[in-house]
Amino acid sequence: MVLRSFRFVDLETPVEHFHTWLTPVPHFFVRNHMHEPVELDAHEWRLSIGGEVKNPITLSLSDLSKFDTHSVVNTLECAGNGRGFYRPQVPGVQWGKGAVGTARFSGPRMRDVLERAGAKSSGKHVMFRGLDEVPGKVPPFIRSIPIEKALDDDTLIATHMNGSPLTKHHGFPARALAPGWVGAASCKWLAEIKLLESEFAGNFMNPGYRFPNHPVKPGESVKPEDMHPLTALNVKSVISGPGDGASLKLGKVAVYGVAWAGEANIAKVEISTDGGTSWNPAKLGHDQAHYAWRLWSYDWKPEQSGEYILMSRATDTHGRSQPAAAEWNPSGYLYNAIDQVKIDVA
Repeated sequence: MVLRSFRFVDLETPVEHFHTWLTPVPHFFVRNHMHEPVELDAHEWRLSIGGEVKNPITLSLSDLSKFDTHSVVNTLECAGNGRGFYRPQVPGVQWGKGAVGTARFSGPRMRDVLERAGAKSSGKHVMFRGLDEVPGKVPPFIRSIPIEKALDDDTLIATHMNGSPLTKHHGFPARALAPGWVGAASCKWLAEIKLLESEFAGNFMNPGYRFPNHPVKPGESVKPEDMHPLTALNVKSVISGPGDGASLKLGKVAVYGVAWAGEANIAKVEISTDGGTSWNPAKLGHDQAHYAWRLWSYDWKPEQSGEYILMSRATDTHGRSQPAAAEWNPSGYLYNAIDQVKIDVA
């Protein structure tokens, strides 16, 4: 793993690990906004559900296990993945390509838990608070999502990941899971769910995790009212192999990687071996699920030695394709430019 931050543990997955449909938990990226909770006791942990509900309740891990379990294979990506590629540079964790991973998350549907508490019609947003250790005067990491997303069949209070209990790095003992949306919507170490009449007013909702309504130029200021909260992920692909800077022998070359599109599905992935002059279709892998990435591969046989730029471009079922350049924004969110690697064939 690539260590991006030691103070608040942030670990990035090297792209060469993106060759399986499900990412092994030890290679699944870690994004923390605060210090991880020092001590977590599964027997002592409790989750409270309150706010705009008729019957506020408190649930233990044992209580959660009595709800029907639902599983969702979801590609989870940090909104700032790729931030390190924006020019001019923007502040924040300088992620490369690896703040993303795909796992099978399991747990009760959030809808079922909210129904148990008797959600009122006045509840329009659902707020999540985790057990992060907040340093000093830093505002706590609290986020909210619209009630429509919270009531979706696939939105979970996840307790398991790839068939095993969540690890501490990934939110043990329970986390929210808003599939297809930016990772910040899936709060870890969940301790409180609260139904609100409107979007939660806090630092990590505004000004944090917002995107300009219109394109802006570097250095141009944007008013909060001219921005919207981040929700679903963009269409995107990453070349897993060959690696950037690889030296290969003349002959058959296997080009492969992953592609995802948030709440949409991948329609196609195209590969260019001549720097974008021409494009050819890649073969999509058989494994697929609504919110999960697709593996793809392309067999290429260069005709001569030399330096090559390989590029991948994904298109989703909403008709969106990766752009040549990502839309610059002051927080460096949603980077999804056509991916490329340079290789040398000898």
